[in-house]
Amino acid sequence: MLIDDHRHQGMRRHLVAELQRKGISDPAVLAAIGKVPRHQFIDDSAFLSLAYADQAFPIGCGQTISQPYTVAFQSQLLAVAPREKVLEIGTGCGYQTAVLCELGAKVFSLERHRPLYQATKQRLTAMGYRATLSHGDGYKGLPMHAPFDKVIVTCGAPELPRELLAQLKVGGVMVIPVGGEEGQSMQRIVRTAEGFRSEEHGAFSFVPMLTDKVS
Repeated sequence: MLIDDHRHQGMRRHLVAELQRKGISDPAVLAAIGKVPRHQFIDDSAFLSLAYADQAFPIGCGQTISQPYTVAFQSQLLAVAPREKVLEIGTGCGYQTAVLCELGAKVFSLERHRPLYQATKQRLTAMGYRATLSHGDGYKGLPMHAPFDKVIVTCGAPELPRELLAQLKVGGVMVIPVGGEEGQSMQRIVRTAEGFRSEEHGAFSFVPMLTDKVS
């Protein structure tokens, strides 16, 4: 049974207040963070007391659940409108996926690690979140479901993936950390009729977006 009691809800309110102090201002994003029970995405009970700390945690397969500020920052840059079609690259444990669902998006999420894909699919279903999850290569995206209004990448890419850019609608937005293992620059890419326009939004550190065979 999934437990989300008054204690957890109070911890989320404190987290939302902390994110506001750090500059997150989009009310829809703050409301979504306030609704998603982050403690249910952390399997290791040793970390449960820190589930609402603004920090990342390991989730297996060499991956992490991003710190809430990073999730909120990317979500704010993405500016999701209800019923928009969003492609997420790097499902991980599903926390960002759940936030996108709370924002009203129609989410298509892709994970390269099969154990994470399988566990997260079961978790999100049990929690009542409806998202289309797939196992495969993030660099290839999901062309069968394209085009997308928004694309969000939750791992660091050495360069902009051309196949993902091609799956973005004209007028659509991609948020992606670009750079090497030493750190990345958060990029917001807007597709226009003439091509692509990019903006930089600060330095971040993500696990790398892998190019080898899916596992």
